[in-house]
Amino acid sequence: MYSSIRLGMVWLLPFLAPTCSGSFVARRQGVPAAPAVTAPPRFDAGVVVRRQAEDITAISDCHAHGTEVWCMAGTTEYQVVVEATATSELPASYTGCHSHGSGLYCMDAAGDDVEVLTETTSDAASTDSTDSTETSDSTEELDCHFHAGVEHCVGAEGENGSSTTECARQSRDYNIPLRIGLLFVILVTSFIGVAGPIFIKPVLSKKFDIVFIILKQFGTGVIISTAFVHLYTHASLMFTNECLTGIEYESTTSAIVMAGLFLSFVVDFVSHRIASGAQTKLHEFGSHDRDNIVQVLILEAGIIFHSILIGLTLVVAGDSYFITLFIVILFHQMFEGIALGTRIASVGRLAHLDSCHAPPVSPAGSHDKTTTPIEIPMTATPSPNLQPLSMVQKLLMAAAFSIVTPIGMAIGIGVLQHFNGNDPSTLIALGTLDALSAGILVWVGLVEMWARDWMLAGEMVHAGLWVTLSGGISLVAGMALMSFLGKWA
Repeated sequence: MYSSIRLGMVWLLPFLAPTCSGSFVARRQGVPAAPAVTAPPRFDAGVVVRRQAEDITAISDCHAHGTEVWCMAGTTEYQVVVEATATSELPASYTGCHSHGSGLYCMDAAGDDVEVLTETTSDAASTDSTDSTETSDSTEELDCHFHAGVEHCVGAEGENGSSTTECARQSRDYNIPLRIGLLFVILVTSFIGVAGPIFIKPVLSKKFDIVFIILKQFGTGVIISTAFVHLYTHASLMFTNECLTGIEYESTTSAIVMAGLFLSFVVDFVSHRIASGAQTKLHEFGSHDRDNIVQVLILEAGIIFHSILIGLTLVVAGDSYFITLFIVILFHQMFEGIALGTRIASVGRLAHLDSCHAPPVSPAGSHDKTTTPIEIPMTATPSPNLQPLSMVQKLLMAAAFSIVTPIGMAIGIGVLQHFNGNDPSTLIALGTLDALSAGILVWVGLVEMWARDWMLAGEMVHAGLWVTLSGGISLVAGMALMSFLGKWA
């Protein structure tokens, strides 16, 4: 009996061996192993397309949608990258479909490959395009600068960029103590620039008049460049800002500049007529002095208008740009102060020279061709026409220029957390003041300073060659230096 059982077990061993072996292997595989750190699965569009290519061997039932060709693979419609034309007949099918990288291609009747767009191919192309765009945007460098609190960015190819917040207020980091401290630096620098010529003029000897002439012509160049390069350009930027809508007239800036020109002309003309009518021929020199005073007042008014904006521009700029802009405006205030100070110091100078050197007069009834100079006696009491402005009055005019930019800075500090240079009302206000100031300074710079000095009985009309060359070079230097500063401010 036991023998028969053992014999049966022997015959069953060949059939039980695979089962036992499999159970043993399964138990060995079931032993927990140390967890392996694997990289996250990576999406490979090419693999998916290759799997689709294995499923798609041919596409048929081709038809046109406009200029696009679409074919069917089963119940799915795919676009074929060929152009449908009215003169050519579409092939009935494309065969031999296969993959090249991440693309699916099939062969036409001539044996040429045509691309078949699949959903995976489109997604991969869209992803690549998005990644390329993001990379391009992140690596593109923008040249950003501030004009009256408005940030303007110019791309590498000169195209205007825009900030991410567009017209909304841009939050920046502001170092308030630094701004307060530099306010006083601007105050002192402005006063040195404008008061220096006023103090130097009375003590300057006759042989050093060339120095004062050079300073005056340098100041003329500064005023002209300020009008065109700084104010006119800034006003144009305000009125062409994308955040300002509703202004369809493209010449708004030029129209306001003309208004400033006309306003300056009216004030100058009326004051000249009043002064001329009130003076007799014997007091003609006093009329000339009054004209000079009016011209200086118009010049200072034009400077004061935009000096407030300069202070505001400096304060609202972000800390990343603040120091650069501060250095530029520091030189701007110094040069502009010299331009104004030389004109204030010169008030009354021509009247004094003319009264001391009267033209020769021939005696009445004399037929002698030679003229006998008749000396006009100088009285012991000096005429008030010789000193139309006292030193105190001149220094008060200098002080008015000195404090205006710091006042603009103080206003900017007060509204620093609320100021939005892209607000439409702010853009209109800043653009109008800039353009109006530009018109005033264009009139004063071209007519009252440049033309008067060089063509209308000014000190350069009969100047010698050396003085003429020195004055011309100084004039161009003033325009060039101020235009150079216009790159940053």
